[in-house]
Amino acid sequence: MRTTPTLLVLAAGMATRYGSLKQLDSFGPHGETIIDYSVHDALKAGFGKIVFVIRESIREEFEGAMRHQFPTLDNLFYVTQELDHLPAGYQVPENRIKPWGTGHAVWVASSHIQGPFAVINGDDFYGYRSFGLVVDFLRHSTSETEYGLIGFKLENTLSEHGAVSRGLCQLDEEGYLEAVTEQTHIIKTGDGIEAQNPDQEPLQLTGQELVSMNLMVFKPSVFPLFEQGLKEFLEENSTNPNAEFYLPAVVDHAVKTGRAQVKVLETPEKWFGVTYPDDKAVVMRNLQRLVHEGTYPQNLRETHSANSI
Repeated sequence: MRTTPTLLVLAAGMATRYGSLKQLDSFGPHGETIIDYSVHDALKAGFGKIVFVIRESIREEFEGAMRHQFPTLDNLFYVTQELDHLPAGYQVPENRIKPWGTGHAVWVASSHIQGPFAVINGDDFYGYRSFGLVVDFLRHSTSETEYGLIGFKLENTLSEHGAVSRGLCQLDEEGYLEAVTEQTHIIKTGDGIEAQNPDQEPLQLTGQELVSMNLMVFKPSVFPLFEQGLKEFLEENSTNPNAEFYLPAVVDHAVKTGRAQVKVLETPEKWFGVTYPDDKAVVMRNLQRLVHEGTYPQNLRETHSANSI
């Protein structure tokens, strides 16, 4: 790894099921957001620049929150994701209101990233060891078309309060990704765990399956794949106002067409995050436990104000 990696934080989501701007909601003992902990972990692991993908409508509030939490950092950058941010020659369909999705979010950030980078969701907690796996992978990876995916055990990523979307990973014998399938309705049942898909029989799962939580590791060679994928998506879905261009779909296509290899790196961390309002109390308890155990300082802002991690 010749340069320190960039962290790309996807924070433009609408949070329709949560009911408020969860990217900036308070969860830590001193009002910390989940993003605050992710930035802290990434910097500690060895990341350099942090790039946030946000909406223009929340830009002032978001930038203010980051300046307050990390007053000494000068490596925070912001890019907006809007419906009309499209490749040349493409227009927004008249009936389109829904954001284009996580794949589009990565594409709009391409001009802000010059080296290796990792992508995360702004409302997901990944844990320090997950970011350490990213840095270690990049330190040893030599191919410009070898990417990485931090895999979580499915049982460590479920919500007690409703269904979740997860990308199920299929691996070869050497631990490289063969396919990632987006399951949009995984839920705990009385009999275990099921993926309940429309027009299909329920898929029984053990909980030991590795899933993608959008913590993926890329090099700049990936951006043409996102641009090509976005163009194909726009052409195929011009009349579908609800279709989304998902990040895992780009990775899956790149693997199946032989344009990239993706090493799956299993993290020991337990994910938590906020999909539903009732998830907030769970996140707060988990963070308080980690602070009590000494994993995190009592006050992140004081730590970064002192310019030490």
